[in-house]
Amino acid sequence: MKKVVTFGEILLRLSPPGYLRFSQANSFDVQFGGGEANAAVSLANYGISVDFITRIPDNDIAQCALMEMHKRGVGTNNIILGGDRLGIYFLENGAVSRGSKVVYDRENSSMSEIKPGMVNWDNVFEGVEWFHWCGITPAISKSAAEACLEAVKVAAQKGITISTDFNYRAKLWKYCDHEERQGIMSELTSYSNIILGSEYDAKMFFNILPEDVDEELLNKEEKERKEFLSVCDQTMERFPSIKKFIKTKRESVSASHNNLEAILYEGKQLYQSPKYEITDIVDRVGGGDAFIGALIYALLKDEKDNQRALNFAIAASCLKHTIKGDANLVTVEEVERLMDGDASGRVSR
Repeated sequence: MKKVVTFGEILLRLSPPGYLRFSQANSFDVQFGGGEANAAVSLANYGISVDFITRIPDNDIAQCALMEMHKRGVGTNNIILGGDRLGIYFLENGAVSRGSKVVYDRENSSMSEIKPGMVNWDNVFEGVEWFHWCGITPAISKSAAEACLEAVKVAAQKGITISTDFNYRAKLWKYCDHEERQGIMSELTSYSNIILGSEYDAKMFFNILPEDVDEELLNKEEKERKEFLSVCDQTMERFPSIKKFIKTKRESVSASHNNLEAILYEGKQLYQSPKYEITDIVDRVGGGDAFIGALIYALLKDEKDNQRALNFAIAASCLKHTIKGDANLVTVEEVERLMDGDASGRVSR
């Protein structure tokens, strides 16, 4: 069976019930999540053998997070214990014209204090075909960035496919300046093969900007396409290890109504997904993680069928918006049903 490893931080998520504001809350709903943990849950739901690697404290709250991973079928045998606290984030759910808000409380978390040498990557990567990391991990601390670099180097030596979701978060990159951040992400990206990102990520991480785009001769859609291709070509030229560059495109009509689509570029050909209109959103957090988890699954099934992989991933991300919590709790059959045009939401009997 094909096996995947993901590496990152799992967080305690605290949200006011329903659509209450922080200032109205007398209680908080509890969830657990985090980019790489969410991707791991998606893969497990699709029947892929997956291990999640992180560092958590040895206390009851962290054990609850472990139980959540166990419940979803994610392997946790290589998770290491240490440190004093689990990272937390607070989420205020937006509605209509009021956007959602996130407040992080993850400084000095166990994962932020992880160091190279704590994880035995040779053992972790035994029998593994794919390794996934996210740009949030090197953002939380210098030592976490060093541990991530240690992981990608070992994975590359073993010929493992490496993917990353750039996920630039301005609120997290506090320990270094712009130039140092670019150096960290450039070194990490130099080992990666599959990239999920945007023009903005490329600007913030590599100072790459679109070139030779004549705005006067193009409509909005053509302009965006040219800009994306320019950024892809420059990024792939700088990092020859990259084989596919993928971008999700979200149009926010309101906090409750989004349009979602994606494009994939592999150096010669550009692939376009269908566009989904998502109304009455239940929870949009984790939509990108649902996308990358589904993309990994589809490419593991057939690495050459880029169009089907893209279509599967965007359909999975669309369905995530109907599910409360960070993780996407859908099956392959449910995703394929939506891909085939069944968006009715009828009861399955």
